[in-house]
Amino acid sequence: MRGLLALGFSVLLLAGCSVDPSAAPTATPSDTPSAQSDSPSPAAAAPAPERLSIDAIGVDTGLVSLGLAEDETVEVPSNPDDAGWYTLGPSPGEDGSAVILGHVDSPTGPAVFAQLPSLQVGDEIDVTRKDGSQVTFSVARVATYANEDFPANKVYASTPGFPTLRLVTCGGDYDAANGGYQSNVVVYANLVTP
Repeated sequence: MRGLLALGFSVLLLAGCSVDPSAAPTATPSDTPSAQSDSPSPAAAAPAPERLSIDAIGVDTGLVSLGLAEDETVEVPSNPDDAGWYTLGPSPGEDGSAVILGHVDSPTGPAVFAQLPSLQVGDEIDVTRKDGSQVTFSVARVATYANEDFPANKVYASTPGFPTLRLVTCGGDYDAANGGYQSNVVVYANLVTP
């Protein structure tokens, strides 16, 4: 299974996908709603997420909680069919960029986020939370970045007043001699319903 996550303070990415950590993230207007947007802004303390559904690519999976390992790398789901929520960031539906990570493949075949690059603008992402409530996000953009160009300032941006979601997996060419996948796929999504 590919997918050791590396953390450079506020930089997370999937294993085999390494990146040079950059400065503290800041919001980017192209990936977050504008101040004049009608996007709802739910209460600050959202319940933890427990399930992720993306009909457009056939994803319906439980969410595990991910923190930091002793070596300061980000934990990854032990099951390649599960995605994981990074618990040191906001919960989906809270202000800021909630981050969910998943594997693209495993030794036995495709993993939970194998089809992530095929998402289209407008596709919906549903997150069910532990209290039974659901929040829906709409895909705003799908981008692939070479590992060395990973834009931490966009992926982990602070978005006060704007709940956003980022889905992250490995992508691009796989090169075992150079540590695995050479790129990262990031889906940027904005809240539709609280």
